[in-house]
Amino acid sequence: MTQYAMEVVQGDITKMQVDAIVNAANTTLLGGGGVDGAIHRAAGPRLLEECKTLNGCPTGQAKITGGYNLPARHVIHTVGPVWHGGGQGEDELLVGCYRHSLRLAQEHGLETIAFPSISTGAYRFPLERACRIAVAEARTFLAAQDQVKKVYFVCFSEDNAAVYRKILQEAQSFG
Repeated sequence: MTQYAMEVVQGDITKMQVDAIVNAANTTLLGGGGVDGAIHRAAGPRLLEECKTLNGCPTGQAKITGGYNLPARHVIHTVGPVWHGGGQGEDELLVGCYRHSLRLAQEHGLETIAFPSISTGAYRFPLERACRIAVAEARTFLAAQDQVKKVYFVCFSEDNAAVYRKILQEAQSFG
């Protein structure tokens, strides 16, 4: 049986000592506000220079770069969906963010990855709904492979972390 773990951390994703942190990016990959801006500031200008060579990223997809001045060796940039009420494929696009990010981690031989709460800030995706998608996708992916060993869900606020902990506990109690 595959050994893996998921953990909720309340803190700053730019301080995580993991193989990769995930950036909740916009389609340009050239930086922005929130987590995206914090990651670009912490990584330094070489991250922006590499991102300029990637020609952006469609919503629901992911691309990988170096981590530069971050403790993480890599940044996986994914573009989450803007919430429009749930009838425009938002759930499927968010599933794609987690699935493609985890697949990139696996393809690059990474064992540890830290996710922010994708799309729940300025993009207004409902937190509990997004969290259920994140936990379910990570759990399914981790159980089906042996490369990626640990997924962290890093929440800036304690309120968000409490929601993630509750949903992760529910998922673990069902097998």
